[in-house]
Amino acid sequence: MRSLSRGERRQAATTRFRVGALFATAWAVATVLAVSGPPARSNRADAPARPNVLVIETDDQTAESMRVMENVNSMIADHGATFSESFVNYSLCCPSRATFLTGQYAHNHRILSNAPPEGGFPAFERAHGTNNLAVWLKRAGYHTGLVGKYLNSYGGGAHPELVPPGWSEWYATTGGTAGLVYGYELNENGTVVPYGTDPADYKQDVFTEKAVDFVDRRAQAAKPFFLWLTYTAPHFAGPNPNPNPPTDCDGTAAKPAPRHAHSFDTEPLPEPPSFNEADVSDKPAFIRAKPLLDAAAIDEVTRRYRCELEELLSVDDGAAKKHDALRQQGALRDTYVVYTSDNGYFHGEHRIPREKLHTYEESIRVPLLIRGPSVPHGVSVRDLAVNADLAPTIVSLAGARPRLVMDGRSLLPLARHPTVERGRELPIETRTYKAIRTRRYIYVRYRSGERELYDLRKDPYELESLHADPAHAAVRRALAKRLRRLKRCEGRGCRIHPHLTLDLEYREGRRDGRRCALDPIHAEVMGRDADAAVEAEFIVDGELVDVDRHPPFRRALPESSLDRDGLTAVRVRVTMLDGRRMTLDRHVRACR
Repeated sequence: MRSLSRGERRQAATTRFRVGALFATAWAVATVLAVSGPPARSNRADAPARPNVLVIETDDQTAESMRVMENVNSMIADHGATFSESFVNYSLCCPSRATFLTGQYAHNHRILSNAPPEGGFPAFERAHGTNNLAVWLKRAGYHTGLVGKYLNSYGGGAHPELVPPGWSEWYATTGGTAGLVYGYELNENGTVVPYGTDPADYKQDVFTEKAVDFVDRRAQAAKPFFLWLTYTAPHFAGPNPNPNPPTDCDGTAAKPAPRHAHSFDTEPLPEPPSFNEADVSDKPAFIRAKPLLDAAAIDEVTRRYRCELEELLSVDDGAAKKHDALRQQGALRDTYVVYTSDNGYFHGEHRIPREKLHTYEESIRVPLLIRGPSVPHGVSVRDLAVNADLAPTIVSLAGARPRLVMDGRSLLPLARHPTVERGRELPIETRTYKAIRTRRYIYVRYRSGERELYDLRKDPYELESLHADPAHAAVRRALAKRLRRLKRCEGRGCRIHPHLTLDLEYREGRRDGRRCALDPIHAEVMGRDADAAVEAEFIVDGELVDVDRHPPFRRALPESSLDRDGLTAVRVRVTMLDGRRMTLDRHVRACR
């Protein structure tokens, strides 16, 4: 029998079902039809209408360091969703926190530095002081609280007692003492309170105590609460010399709690293939100018790394205390808990002994965990996430009304259906470069004109830039085109995905008085962007049955894989030339 042309197939007397990938109208359909079946058991069948929200944020924590966070992993990750592909748009403290508060990428909120005039608290207050997440939540009836670090340069002016709009309770580091773990000051609801140098004054523990007190007081209140707890760990800190143990973390190192001194004295420094990279000839000039790290430099990186891990243990202790407070108050099942960091950090990768800001994975990848009433237990989310998604997620949970055009999107659908991928692309940016990160590639254009391109599937440690490789010219052009649009995107324009549909084609039959599909059943990827697809994985009831790397992407489903007693779940996972990856789903009832 000759094969029908596409036009003939469209006119044939067959039954077709299309699953659109236009998520404005079909996202709910795609998630409900996730091939993985029903989501894992969640904390509660029906989420509360107005849940509490607790966000725990660290400062400069890498995704790699999550391995020492036993309480965070057992109490949040094991009871919630881990976003294993989580990134920040601008890998620097103040721009990242501005993104959290606005749901916007840095090129839209315009907070581009930690200090005035382009950044810091003064710039944020001028632009967004009365129009940010805290203000929206308070207007929506939430009792809002901040404990810890707010924005860089906060409290350093003539009015250290200022409490920004939108906050019901306020306990923030202030002025020139913000970088100290002893001998610092907190603005406590408009009163500046000094803290001393006793072990009981250790800053991370004080933050935990205030957060637990907040939970104890607010958990039974009529209003739901939102608490943003922002530890300064594991950022390097003072004072120097340290008035308490450990003494080996002086200088530009994190300051652990005395009880955790020397917990990682023998911990080896991770040395991935990118560590102290030998050949950087493919890298931009600022990397080529960096010398190889000598033994003394590596010893110093190792020392600081161990101090960071030790300080993170105080954050991990705090996670257990807040978990216990929520449980004892009967509020755990009605509370969403988010754990993340404002940016990553380098520890010798690509010859960078310390810093952030750069576009490499160590800097832009951050931990992100979410547990809550409607989040499945112990799932790992495959799709890309970015810190611009946190405000939309919280707004969605709270039923608040944002008064800015947000660039991110709620993460709740992904948490509930973790194997669904939406063909996402993320802008990564600073004042010196613009980059695009897809599921497979990262492409960077520097202000200097230099470029980088990495195939992260084949080269996850970014050892060999392909920007000058003729074999990747088409990929480079595709990514450059996407980047030109993405670097100026706004709102929904930042969330454009491939226009693809999944067609199922078969002859219609009857089974038990109901319509069903007669063999053969063909699945085909179609749509406006189908020509830009380079790979299609055909998955039937969770089992990979075929991989096609040559268009048109059309396959007959194996008869042996079809469920003859119920619905068969059909998924096609499509990879685009530019590295975006998208899942298309449908169910079909096969005839006996």
